Amino acid sequence: MNITLAQLNYHIGNFESNTKKIIENIALAKAAGSDLVVFAELAICGYPPRDFLEFEEFVDLCEAAAQEIATHCYGIACIVGLPVKNTQVAGKDLYNAAYFIEEGKVKAIVKKALLPNYDVFDEYRYFEPATAFGCIDFKGVKIALTICEDLWNINNNPLYISNPMDVLILEKPDVMINIAASPFSYQHDDERRVVLTDNAKKYQLPLLYVNQVGAQTEIIFDGGSMVVDREGSLLDEMAYFKEELKTYQLLNGHISGYSALNHQPQSDIAQIHDALILGIKDYFGKSGFSKAVLGLSGGIDSAIVCALACRALGPENVMAVLMPSQYSSDHSIKDALDLVENFGCKHEIIAIAPAADAFDAMLANAFNGLPFGLAEENIQARTRGIVVMAMSNKFGYILLNTSNKSECAVGYGTLYGDMCGAIGVIGDVYKTQIYELAHYINKDGELIPENTIVKPPSAELRPGQKDSDSLPDYDTLDAILYQFIELKKSSSAIIAQGYEESLVRRILKMVNTAEFKRYQTPPILRVSPKAFGMGRRMPIVGKYLS
Repeated sequence: MNITLAQLNYHIGNFESNTKKIIENIALAKAAGSDLVVFAELAICGYPPRDFLEFEEFVDLCEAAAQEIATHCYGIACIVGLPVKNTQVAGKDLYNAAYFIEEGKVKAIVKKALLPNYDVFDEYRYFEPATAFGCIDFKGVKIALTICEDLWNINNNPLYISNPMDVLILEKPDVMINIAASPFSYQHDDERRVVLTDNAKKYQLPLLYVNQVGAQTEIIFDGGSMVVDREGSLLDEMAYFKEELKTYQLLNGHISGYSALNHQPQSDIAQIHDALILGIKDYFGKSGFSKAVLGLSGGIDSAIVCALACRALGPENVMAVLMPSQYSSDHSIKDALDLVENFGCKHEIIAIAPAADAFDAMLANAFNGLPFGLAEENIQARTRGIVVMAMSNKFGYILLNTSNKSECAVGYGTLYGDMCGAIGVIGDVYKTQIYELAHYINKDGELIPENTIVKPPSAELRPGQKDSDSLPDYDTLDAILYQFIELKKSSSAIIAQGYEESLVRRILKMVNTAEFKRYQTPPILRVSPKAFGMGRRMPIVGKYLS
């Protein structure tokens, strides 16, 4: 039997586009001599559909699309994911399900049992977990079909009600197929590979796994669909961050023509780079936008965002706005202009001094007798926000936010100033990783000016200002933030690792105090195991660890 894995980029709620893409790939798989083509979890509607699932018409449109797809399944079968209605009175209204379609008809429906309810996932909000499982018989082959997390309970985690494969294996299947919507993080590919190879070894069956690719606002799917033999050896891994269609031959319980793959994974930074480019590209493409604007300061954060935007959208579609103030150094302006020249994007220079001076004059009576301070610094940042938003409104540009994760974490940013934007490009990338990204971008030649990388970071809102005036050094800051945010360690656990107690408590208090700011920031492209946004839900007025 020839089985094709279709690793595709879907668009949530775009039934016309998704259905057309699925039908086109059915035809390609059929032309390649395939017997079965497999699409990803919730492929018909896109993942995650969230509260679209609460609209009955949305679910009906999924079913209508499935029926249209079925008319193209003659001479080839397909597996495709979609939400289906729960006909029982008790429980949630829907199942996360997959149709097995053959000769124009839905011959089997497989429902997901293990519904994730952590981080960015919220499937128990919408779906009823399945409790009955059965294999699919097709052309003399018995298929154990599971949906994403249904293979992740290999160690019988008590949090889950069952292990579907422990039931399916009793029917003596010939092959396992898993369809997924498995989001990217720079640590997740290794974990996913281990889970899949462990399943193949445990059940002594070949495993074909298909993931989707593409970004849905902040969530990025990396693809990486793979095939594993019954001994748990990785035989093949499809492209990361790209669509791909690939056919495999299942012969006598083995994947024919493949031997164990000498896997060479990308570095974390290379993955983050590619993920962010895909995130920008899909945010713009799926929203109907084409042109971006950002403030370019001459610092490393905005330089990285500009570089990524140029690679994602094309430099002709990127507008960099240089907004020098009286505190901007000549070198910062030169660094920004050098970057613009290196990438070939458009730029404008708009000095903010007249506007900032006007605000200072307007507030002079109210501020009479008070020293220059944070209020005046933030006026400059907010003036820049007004300028880039004016460019956005006037020319139809979409504003890219340039705040990094370290800044987002401790609130080192100005609301309605440098924190504004439609999408946060590097808000899940720590400052120390930003420097790694710069070196990665420069690996084939200097694109980001060396001075941008080596000079001490500064917001340039007062004379001689440096980030280090307000923050610990980034190596220490990021290490403590990672323990608190990604690993969810308490202050006492972090202090026990040898970090200074007063520093740990200061940093954690800054993180918690800044929660109100993060509630008002744009969505942030997720590249880590724990990003700010929908996957990290903290109370604004909470007292714990403050």
